[in-house]
Amino acid sequence: MAKHGPGHGPGGGFQKPKNLRSTLRRLMRYMGRYKPLLALVVVLLLVSSACTVGGSYLIRPLINDYILPGDFPGLARMLGIMALVYVSAAACSFGYSRIMVHISQNTVAKIREDLFDRMQDLPLKFFDSHTHGELMSRYTNDIETVSEALNNSFGSLVSCSLNFTGTILMMLVLSPLLTLITFAVLAVMLLVVKTVGSRSRRYFAQQQKALGEVNGYIEEMIEGQKVIKVFNHEAAAKEGFRTRNDAYRSASTRAQIFAGMMMPAMGNLSYLNYAITCCAGGILAIRSGDLGGLAAFLQYTRQVAQPITQISQQVNTVLSAVAGAERIFEVMETPLEPDEGKIQLVRAEPGQDGGVTRVHRDTGFWAWRKPDGQLIPLRGDVRFDGVVFGYDAEHTVLHNVSLFAKPGQKIAFVGSTGAGKTTITSLINRFYEIQDGTITYDGLDIRDISKESLRRSLGVVLQETHLFTGTVADNIRYGRLDASDEEVEAAARLAGADGFIRHLPQGYQTVLSGDGGSLSQGERQLLNIARAACANPPVLILDEATSSIDTRTETLIERGMDRLMAGRTVFVIAHRLSTVRNAKAIIVLEQGSIIERGDHDSLLAQKGRYYQLYTGLAELA
Repeated sequence: MAKHGPGHGPGGGFQKPKNLRSTLRRLMRYMGRYKPLLALVVVLLLVSSACTVGGSYLIRPLINDYILPGDFPGLARMLGIMALVYVSAAACSFGYSRIMVHISQNTVAKIREDLFDRMQDLPLKFFDSHTHGELMSRYTNDIETVSEALNNSFGSLVSCSLNFTGTILMMLVLSPLLTLITFAVLAVMLLVVKTVGSRSRRYFAQQQKALGEVNGYIEEMIEGQKVIKVFNHEAAAKEGFRTRNDAYRSASTRAQIFAGMMMPAMGNLSYLNYAITCCAGGILAIRSGDLGGLAAFLQYTRQVAQPITQISQQVNTVLSAVAGAERIFEVMETPLEPDEGKIQLVRAEPGQDGGVTRVHRDTGFWAWRKPDGQLIPLRGDVRFDGVVFGYDAEHTVLHNVSLFAKPGQKIAFVGSTGAGKTTITSLINRFYEIQDGTITYDGLDIRDISKESLRRSLGVVLQETHLFTGTVADNIRYGRLDASDEEVEAAARLAGADGFIRHLPQGYQTVLSGDGGSLSQGERQLLNIARAACANPPVLILDEATSSIDTRTETLIERGMDRLMAGRTVFVIAHRLSTVRNAKAIIVLEQGSIIERGDHDSLLAQKGRYYQLYTGLAELA
C-alpha cells in the first residue's frame, strides 16, 4: 500500500473541476484525431435537425391546404413527404450515434493508454502520496464517466443545440409575438439550469472525490485482511468504511437531488409555456384564420423545451465526466521524472590496453558511452559526496552523507528503523532527486546518465516482494526478457530456488496469480533473488533480501548468493548482522548520518553502536 505524505490521502488534492473550458478543450483535442468522422457526424446532425424542424413546419400546409379544404389525395402525398422526412431524421440520428460510439471508444482507449504511459514515467514520490485504490479509480470510475459522456451526452448536446436554434427560427417565422412569450418562459428555464447546474457540478465533484476515498479504503482493507484478523480489527475496519461510505452517500445524494430537480422543473415550465401559448395563439388564430400555423407553432412550443430538457438530463453525466476527466488530466499533468542524462549503457569490446575499442551489439562487456562517443568501461565504482536528501523540503532524511564502494566490494548498511538505509539505495537508482551533493558512478554524475541505462546496470532485490501474473519462468525472466529457459533455470539454481520450483505442480511453467499468494514469503523472495540473478547486473542492491527467509533456507542459498555477488559491487541492507560479517565495509547509520564505518572486526573492537547491535544490547530493525 502506498504511503500518504503530508496533506495527502485517498483522493487527496482534488476538490472540484477548476477549469471546465480547459478540460472540455482537452477532450475535444483527443476527439480531433477523428476529424473526417466528426465532419460526417456534423453533416448527419445537420440533416437530422433540419428534418426534425422542417417536419414540424409541414403541419401548417397539411392543415391549411389539405385537411381544411378536404383534399384527400393531396393529404396522402403530404403525409408521405412527412413520413420520408421523419424517417430521414431517424436514419441520420442512428448513423451519427453509431459513429459517435466508434469515436468515443477509440478516444477513451487513447486516454486510458496515455494515462497508463504517464504513470509509468511518474516518480515514486507521486505513488508515495496516492493510494492504489485512488489511482485505480482513475481507470475505472473516471474513465467510465468520460466514456458515457462521449458516447451519448456530447452528441446529444450538439443535436439539441441545433434543434433549439432551428426551432426558434421557425417560431419567429410563424409568429414573433408568440415567440416573445416563449422567450420569457425560456429565460426562466435557463436560469433554473444555471442555478441548479452550478450546485450540481460542485456536488458531483465531491461525489467523485468521496468515491475515490471509498475505493482506496476498500483496496487497503482487502490487502490487509490477514493483519485485520490477527489484531481483531474488524470492528474498527467496519467503522472506517461506514464513515467513508456515509460521506460518499451524502455527497452522492446531494448531487443526485440537484440533478433530479431538473426534469420536474423543466417539465412544469414547459407545460406552463404550452398553456399560455394555446390561449394567446387561439385568439390570434381566430383573427387570422391560420389554424395550421397555430398547430405548427404549438408543436414547436413542445419541441423548444425538449432540447433544454434533454440537456438537463445529461447534466449528471456531463458533470461527472468533467470531474473525472480533470482527475485524469491532473495525473497526466504531474511532472515527469527529470531525466536529462545523455550517457548511455552499451556493449563494447576490450582493447589491448584494457580500454574500449568499439561498441558491439551482442558481445563484450558493458561500457558507458558519452555524447561525444567516448567509451568508459563500467566498473561499478559508486561514490556519495556530501549528499543531502529529504522526501520533502521540511524534513531532511540524509545529512551530508559521503561513502564509496570500489568495484567488486560488498558494502553493508546497518542501523535502526528510519536511519536512512533504504533511502541511500533508492538514491543510487535515482528514484528520488537529492537536494545537495553528488552521486557518481564510475566517475560520472548519475544525473548525466540516462535513467534507463542507470537502472539497467543495477540489480535490486527489494524487501517487499512482488510477483506478476504469469509462469514462474516469466517472473524470473522479468529481470531479462530475452533470457533462455536454461539461463532462467541457472538463475534459479544460483538463488537456491530451483528445488522448490521443481516441486510445484508444473515446475517452471506453474502459473502464479494474486502476487504469488500460493507461495510462502520465503519462496517469493527466492524468486525475486533469482530475478536479479537472471538480470546479471554489474551492481547489486539487496534491501534486506533475506529477511523473509528462514535460517535453514538462508544457509542453503549463502553459497549461491556469494556466487551472485562475486565480481560485483554489492550494497546490502542487513536484517541479520551475521550476513554482513564478510562485507568489505560496514556503514552504521543513525538518523540519516554515518556514525561508524569499518569491517566487522574493527567495528566490534570499537565497542560502539555496531557492537551494541551485534551483541543485542540495542535493537536492529
